[in-house]
Amino acid sequence: MWQTLQTLDWAPFWLSLKVAGVATALAWCFGVGLGWVFARTRLPGRGLLEAICMLPLVLPPTVIGYAILLAAGRRSALGGWLHAHLDYSIIFSWHGAVVASAIVALPLVLKSASAAFGQVDRQLEAAARTLRQSSWSVFLRVTLPLAGPGIVAGTLLAFARAMGEFGASLMVAGSIPGKTQTLSMAIYDSVQAGEDDIALALVLLTSLLSVTVLGLSNWLLARKT
Repeated sequence: MWQTLQTLDWAPFWLSLKVAGVATALAWCFGVGLGWVFARTRLPGRGLLEAICMLPLVLPPTVIGYAILLAAGRRSALGGWLHAHLDYSIIFSWHGAVVASAIVALPLVLKSASAAFGQVDRQLEAAARTLRQSSWSVFLRVTLPLAGPGIVAGTLLAFARAMGEFGASLMVAGSIPGKTQTLSMAIYDSVQAGEDDIALALVLLTSLLSVTVLGLSNWLLARKT
């Protein structure tokens, strides 16, 4: 096993970290914003919108991948415009893996952020407003710090989910060694090629990273309670 680790191609590992990191950042931005909206506002059709945002949790990843292909493939309006004017396509690129991973990770951030914002004491926010703080200042100095542990815990779960994404990313980005092949794809390709030692080493590496992230998430949730 040690010899296998020494000769292991670490490109999928570093690519997985990059894809998961960027995808988690995107999921955080949209998830925190939507989480605040769902927790603090009463928009018409809010329940339907929230259900749509949570769909990636229950839909097969291949459905997510197919939807991205329909929306951003070269035959689509968006994909055709990007290819014609910018000579760019997310299909078969690591950017496609980022989009797929961000979509499947979004519900984890959204649900955690919504619950965290819902538990913030409104009286503390009201007290801050009496000190002539703007709404944005109250959000940054009071609301977000109080909701922080729950949001961070959800963000760590989203990162772990993005690290393990396979189906949607495979459909959108493919498994091109050195370009779009992430850890999960490298494991699949190694098993298919009969390289059991490499597959086992990658599985152990992935499991260790996932356990570390989940442990941090549980620790944060324990501190929050």
